[in-house]
Amino acid sequence: MKKHYILTAVAALALSFGSCSDFLERDPDQILTEDQVFGDANMIKSVLANYYGRVRWGQNTEDSYSYILLDEACRSDGGPDNTQTFSDTQWRVYDYGLIRNINQFLAGVRAAKVLDKDVQLSIEGEARFLRAWTYFNMCRGMGGMPIVGDEVFEYKAGMDITAMQYPRSTEAELYDYIIKECTEIAPLLPEAPSINGARATKWAALMLKARAALYAGSIANYNNKMVNPIKTAGGEVGIPADKAKGYYETALSTAKEVIASGKYQLQNAKPNDKGKNFYEAVCVKENNKEVIWARDYKYPGQTVEFTKLNIPATHAEDIDRCMYSPILNLVEAFEYVDNREGGIKTKDAQGNYIFYNKPEDAFANKDARLYGSIIYPGAPFRGMPVPLQAGRKSLENGVWVSETAKGGTTDAQGNVITSFNGPTTTNEQFINKSGFFFRKFLDETPMSSTRGRNSDMWFPRFRFAEAVTIAAEASFELNKQADAVTYINMVRERAGIQPLTVVTFDDIVQENRVEFAFEDHRYWDLKRWRIADKVWNGIPNDPNAQQYALFPYVINEPGNPNNGKWVFDKQPVHMAPYPRYFQPKHYYNFIDQGWINNNPKLVKNPYQ
Repeated sequence: MKKHYILTAVAALALSFGSCSDFLERDPDQILTEDQVFGDANMIKSVLANYYGRVRWGQNTEDSYSYILLDEACRSDGGPDNTQTFSDTQWRVYDYGLIRNINQFLAGVRAAKVLDKDVQLSIEGEARFLRAWTYFNMCRGMGGMPIVGDEVFEYKAGMDITAMQYPRSTEAELYDYIIKECTEIAPLLPEAPSINGARATKWAALMLKARAALYAGSIANYNNKMVNPIKTAGGEVGIPADKAKGYYETALSTAKEVIASGKYQLQNAKPNDKGKNFYEAVCVKENNKEVIWARDYKYPGQTVEFTKLNIPATHAEDIDRCMYSPILNLVEAFEYVDNREGGIKTKDAQGNYIFYNKPEDAFANKDARLYGSIIYPGAPFRGMPVPLQAGRKSLENGVWVSETAKGGTTDAQGNVITSFNGPTTTNEQFINKSGFFFRKFLDETPMSSTRGRNSDMWFPRFRFAEAVTIAAEASFELNKQADAVTYINMVRERAGIQPLTVVTFDDIVQENRVEFAFEDHRYWDLKRWRIADKVWNGIPNDPNAQQYALFPYVINEPGNPNNGKWVFDKQPVHMAPYPRYFQPKHYYNFIDQGWINNNPKLVKNPYQ
């Protein structure tokens, strides 16, 4: 019997594979036979493009809301965010439908007569890479899951489905499978970087291998150091401690291979403007030397709304703006050049305000990655300053008191009371609530914040910087302190901050947080290190678990030497009244009862 494929075109991705216009003009849900698909080279590539479009998991710019769940951003529009804990299914991936489709595709590609042998092997490598990426996303959320290999099951009504019911693998077995797959497919894939990082290369496969090995090593290491390690009797969750060293060695050697390849680099095209340089290294596709694999977008055809939803009101090009915004917790994670603490200096030791000539002066001499990631008060976007002013302060009986108003309000003389951007503590629509805006992934292209156009800003999944931080972390865990120092200082040097002479675990946590903010790393990092429940502990007003804002005020006290200067108040984000609360049960997603009903061999995860 002929197998059939229901193909949904992903226009922008398919275009990157060559001339696929005929395919893109088809009805998106047209049923095609094997012969139609695998008898046409362009059709084969279009189907592969479809699979690239289906791997959209975790925190990403297609879902701005996802950024407020952690300690990175808060809601700035609508009512308060009443999140009190994490979901049992947070970013859970269970996509055996995609794995089955890829396995069908692999069988067809291997038998196809219309492809050059090298192209055939490369396409096989890409499909297997996407399959390994799918397994990785399942594993990091749920632990070991069934590995079906290349098997394609064909079901007929009434048949015995016992053979289709695979048990869960151990967590170690699934990570081993991902690592083995990446090892095998790397030689099949191109060595040259792909256009806009849209297609997998040898280096993308090696990055997935290195990341999987690092995650496995972390779990083998840190899970077993917990007072109550999280495990299942069959090893579906939990990795033996004695496997940690081998995984770290694999992560280190693989990361070093990427670093030594010379195909990518820590982009430093603007060494005299390190903040702008970092933004461009992450966000600008043209002549990019850093991004290895990305979820690409293309205008017209396929775009993303992140810029439209998050652009400052003063810079908006349509009615949408200011939906979500970064928080002070993240801002203060970025060090000063001469102070590793990173806290914004708002008051002196006696509790008196520190006065700044300009609001942006409070952020001077910060890690350049702050500028590249976050728009702080007074910083520019698209060549124009972004005003953020919560209100004014004046003296009453020797005490500074605040005057605030609706966003965009001025006094009789035309002086701003509260900026059009805010921040405010009201539920006013389209007004900032934290004192900061995103810069990373905010598109500088004109009209990219309009409904008619949107943005084609990409979303990097692997950057060269991650190869460096993996090498640093693996070296640290293997007690290779000198190597860890060398690697970690590579990213610190680009950021313009002081080099380290010794690397600690806290340094590893710090560098990952600031280097990869908003890039879908933070949540998984804290989980694999088994510190998520300690950082997001649910304690009110805890400096990590509670979300904080920074409100700038201008001094309105004529005759006072500080008149016209700026001060700041730190305060909890009123839009997020509850501290983030990560419980031990959240280290692994729950296994859905419906899956168990279909496959009784699946066992539940701990705490279910």
